[in-house]
Amino acid sequence: MANVSDYIVQRIQEWGVDLVFGYPGDGINGVVGAIDRSDGAVRFVQVAHEELGSFGACAYAKYHDDPDAVGVCLSTGGPGAAHLMVGLYDAKADHQPVVAIVGQVARRSIGGSYHQELDLLTMVAGVADYVVEVSTPAQVRQSVDRAFRTALADRTVAVVILPSDVQEADAVPTPERSRGAIYTGTSYQRSAPLPSDEQLDAAAEILNTGRKVALLVGAGALGEGDAVLEVADRLGAGVVKALLGKAVVSDDHPNVTGHLGLLGTRASFELMQGCDTLFMIGTSFPYADWLPPDGAVRTVQVDIDAAQIGLHYPADVGLVGDTGRTLAALLPRLQRTDDRSFVDEVATWRRRDDAIHEQRALSDHTPITPQRPFWEANLRLPDDAVISADSGTSANWFARYIHPRGTQKTSVSGNLGSMVPGAAYALAAKFACPDRLSVGFVGDGAMQMLGINALITAKHYYDTWDDPRMVLCVLNNGDLNQVTWEMRAMAGNPRFEGSQALPEFPFADYAELLGLVGVRVEEPDAVGAAWDTVLAADRPAVLEVMCDPNVPTVPGHLTIGEATNYIEALAKGDPDAAQVVLQSARELWESASGTMKAAISERLG
Repeated sequence: MANVSDYIVQRIQEWGVDLVFGYPGDGINGVVGAIDRSDGAVRFVQVAHEELGSFGACAYAKYHDDPDAVGVCLSTGGPGAAHLMVGLYDAKADHQPVVAIVGQVARRSIGGSYHQELDLLTMVAGVADYVVEVSTPAQVRQSVDRAFRTALADRTVAVVILPSDVQEADAVPTPERSRGAIYTGTSYQRSAPLPSDEQLDAAAEILNTGRKVALLVGAGALGEGDAVLEVADRLGAGVVKALLGKAVVSDDHPNVTGHLGLLGTRASFELMQGCDTLFMIGTSFPYADWLPPDGAVRTVQVDIDAAQIGLHYPADVGLVGDTGRTLAALLPRLQRTDDRSFVDEVATWRRRDDAIHEQRALSDHTPITPQRPFWEANLRLPDDAVISADSGTSANWFARYIHPRGTQKTSVSGNLGSMVPGAAYALAAKFACPDRLSVGFVGDGAMQMLGINALITAKHYYDTWDDPRMVLCVLNNGDLNQVTWEMRAMAGNPRFEGSQALPEFPFADYAELLGLVGVRVEEPDAVGAAWDTVLAADRPAVLEVMCDPNVPTVPGHLTIGEATNYIEALAKGDPDAAQVVLQSARELWESASGTMKAAISERLG
């Protein structure tokens, strides 16, 4: 006989769900059993750790071709639910629709400090914009419906907590026609608002009168690359990207300077500092130190969420609307400029950066420069690849060296910046896009923390994918490298061996142990051939690249404080000082302006 759990599984099917990432446990076994009884209508993907499930749900929503696809994850209560939290925060921070279905102890035991009982309502209150603990079967219909509607409408996280006895209760009753009853349904229509003519005219006036226009695009502009480039062409503008907007336009376009911020390029910083007009499209970029000084430019911002307008940077005109419809309505109002001097200067900055990046990537010294595997991958990845990265130094090189083209999709843990989602994202991409190659760039620390679990899951499922290939490129340098560089450049502290050194782990051998493909490369000239091997594999593969930990992730613009902190950290007895000086002093110096070089020399005597 069908019970509440069967109803829940049927209801989430009506919301378009055919896949749930999860891990079983006695607190959620009712729903797991109902998924089994669905005869494959809803697929249960057993991840090797609950955190893989919640990161996977976030990435599934990011990568799915349906913009209204909801990522769904499931766990038992107590510790299982706690393991979901980081991935749920990742979804909330990056505005992805995710619903978590979480078990709880039986109703009679709630509040009694029962085995594995946690106060789940309090625990998820900060991450979920809608959370409900279902107390009666009659509440299930409206609870599930509102969770999905909230996740979709607000691009956020919703959590449904199900006590174990509710899951096993008799079927959900039809609401009575009486006071207090709630009738809900599963219809949903995406909102596509459009600003008023007056607002569009005001925005066009600012953009048309600008002489040095910069476009800053983010995740809200994904899928609108042609319109973005048309706006840039009419205005003679340069284009810079926030990291979540990486796939909006390709870095190969001459007017595109790449990314902005610590992970970005010198050309992007120069574009921001040299413009007189800023057009922010689908982003509320939060790092003010990389944007033009307050009051130095006139700014237009478009975002579908009114709360994002002016959130981190003042906007003279805010356009609340769907990006595609707004740009389409704005374009006829924009006048084509014949003055190409500014965009020509932008292209010159871009060519200079390209030459520097190529020279650094193709260095023949060993250990291998970490840029090299990204450079070689960019030459080889197919036009429909799905590409992910972690939040350590791998994100820096991913930002600068991977140039999206065709229908490639890319993402990272953007606003949360969690250390470990690269492998989880790459895994989830194979369920969202099973006919595409998935590639994840992962640091050795992140790989030890969660990536090896992702490989276990990949081994279990790869023969169900249309294209069985998933490549994890592991940057093995034995160091928690991003933090090491932050310690040097931000705090002026030398590398602390006790916190930064990682235990050795043979990642390629581990892949082979699982029955997957493992390739370890130690010489720079072998990196390209190694990529050819893993891309030709008939199963998931690990490409383990033995990288130099002493190549600095120099930002596009180096401040005097950062440069001198870095040099002072070496002088304090950094254990790798000699190697760092030999391998990276030139890069640091190249990133400094003439004025900064003089200031550094004076400060250091």
